[in-house]
Amino acid sequence: MGMVIGIDVGGSTTKIVGLKKDQLFSPVWVKANDPVASIYGAFGKFINLNGLALDDIEQVMVTGVGASYINQPLYGISTRKIDEFRAIGKGGLFLSGLHRAIIVSMGTGTAYVMADLNEVKHIGGTGVGGGTLLGLSNKMLNIRHFHDLIAMAEGGNLAHIDLLIGDITQDQIVGLPPETTASNFGKISDLATKADTALGIINLVFQTIGMLAVFATRIYGVSDVVLTGNLTNVPQAGEIFTMLHQLYQVRFHTPVHAEFATATGAALASKCK
Repeated sequence: MGMVIGIDVGGSTTKIVGLKKDQLFSPVWVKANDPVASIYGAFGKFINLNGLALDDIEQVMVTGVGASYINQPLYGISTRKIDEFRAIGKGGLFLSGLHRAIIVSMGTGTAYVMADLNEVKHIGGTGVGGGTLLGLSNKMLNIRHFHDLIAMAEGGNLAHIDLLIGDITQDQIVGLPPETTASNFGKISDLATKADTALGIINLVFQTIGMLAVFATRIYGVSDVVLTGNLTNVPQAGEIFTMLHQLYQVRFHTPVHAEFATATGAALASKCK
């Protein structure tokens, strides 16, 4: 049996993985504005990095917003399109090793999927995501690049940005420690630095994503959330999800190669006719 290639064609990046005998091979990504160019670029990069020939590839599985541009087999290899939400669910479970969980795909926006071994169901989404991070940082900080925002946020202090429970009451509220956010950007100070603002933007986005995931676990009676997508690489996110875990006893998982979960799920779907 040859290798199956999974390709996730996003709005700004295309990700590709190889799958053979349930083993993940050489996840790579390319950045391109044109979806067709990015698909062929990712495919060529993957083939070259792994020293493969076209005959080594059994099937190509394509998903994501740019998959609609593929209307013929890639290089004559059998090529199928896979529903993106199905790929998110299958990939999230596979990478995490879980049998049932809410899978959160954090990209330009954020999608939520309820997945178990029998069913994958898209349950909704939010426009808050990576696009929000870059849009707000551009307008508020004149920062246009993802890694510059992350670097600027180092050393930031949310006490200069967010209104906390401890700011509005001296009483102890069960389940809500004083450091819990009452209002994002609700106490922005004239003394706030660029680092404070950058951290406030990151906190706003990930608290929103995380709280919607918590609500989903309540609705579907699960305790596990698998985080996937490009935003899993934001280092400040870990502390935010840890806080949400402590508040709501929801387990947040970020598996290895989390940013390639959708491409992985596409490859896995080759087993299903």
